[in-house]
Amino acid sequence: MNNDTSDFLLWEFSEIWELQIMHVSLLLILYLMTLSGNLVIIFAIVFDHHLHTPMYFFLFILAMQDIGSISVIVPKAVFNSLMNTRTISHAGCVAQVMFFIFFLTCDVFLLTVMAYDRYIAICNPLQYEMIMNRKTCTKMIGSVWTASFLNASLHSTVTFLTPFCSKIINQFYCEIPYLLKITCSGSYIYEIGVMIFSATFPLGCFIFVFLTYAHVFSAVLRIPSAEGRTKAFSTCLPHIIVFSIFFFTASFAYFRVISDSPPRLDFIITIMYSIVPPMMNPLIYSMRNKDIKVAFSRLCGHMSLHFKEM
Repeated sequence: MNNDTSDFLLWEFSEIWELQIMHVSLLLILYLMTLSGNLVIIFAIVFDHHLHTPMYFFLFILAMQDIGSISVIVPKAVFNSLMNTRTISHAGCVAQVMFFIFFLTCDVFLLTVMAYDRYIAICNPLQYEMIMNRKTCTKMIGSVWTASFLNASLHSTVTFLTPFCSKIINQFYCEIPYLLKITCSGSYIYEIGVMIFSATFPLGCFIFVFLTYAHVFSAVLRIPSAEGRTKAFSTCLPHIIVFSIFFFTASFAYFRVISDSPPRLDFIITIMYSIVPPMMNPLIYSMRNKDIKVAFSRLCGHMSLHFKEM
């Protein structure tokens, strides 16, 4: 088949209507949980001036990116199932790949920046405000988005320049490993080369985060007071958990061998790395962070007073 602009056919959850509704309900519940959790983080940070610091600025950006990444794939899958269709246009497939890779790369780079922020805050606290000022934070986010856009553009261009021998994608959205599966023999070599090249970035980020937290924990253990050590650990552990979940699930998903069997297990694996991390981020940060809890309580208090006045 020539690499034309005809529609792709996505994986159908099930031919049995009840099972299809079950899959859609699961996706919708996870999506709404992710959306509501990250919106709580966003509103808490925006409306509480106590949280207008670099750490929470980065957390605010992470929450927006998580909403973006899950919104790229879930609404289309739910819409297709409810409308009893499997199609996605060529342009829509390109857009899914482009934006999903963009948000995925943004998360990797941003979590790395957040590790550097914690390093400066704990290992060099006297110069923290001077180093992590507003201008520096803005430049960091600009660099993250620029590098992520270039990476996503590279992947999208190479993926859709290769000819496809089929239009059937055994996944509920346009995911690169499944697109590679339907390329004509030998033409996927270019994209594999790009994936290997791009893998050096998250690997480098992982090494950087690992070495950064080795220095951080070394500095934390030298803090004389137990209360100081506990507070320092409480700001680092959520970030380590989030980064670990995201890195290992995404690595496993993108570098595993794609089977020819019906993708029931692949569906679960995809949920684990594409939906669970964005959903878990607000839970992990809010459970381990007293400032977020206090800010959320204040926000709820202001909202209740506002409704009473109305």
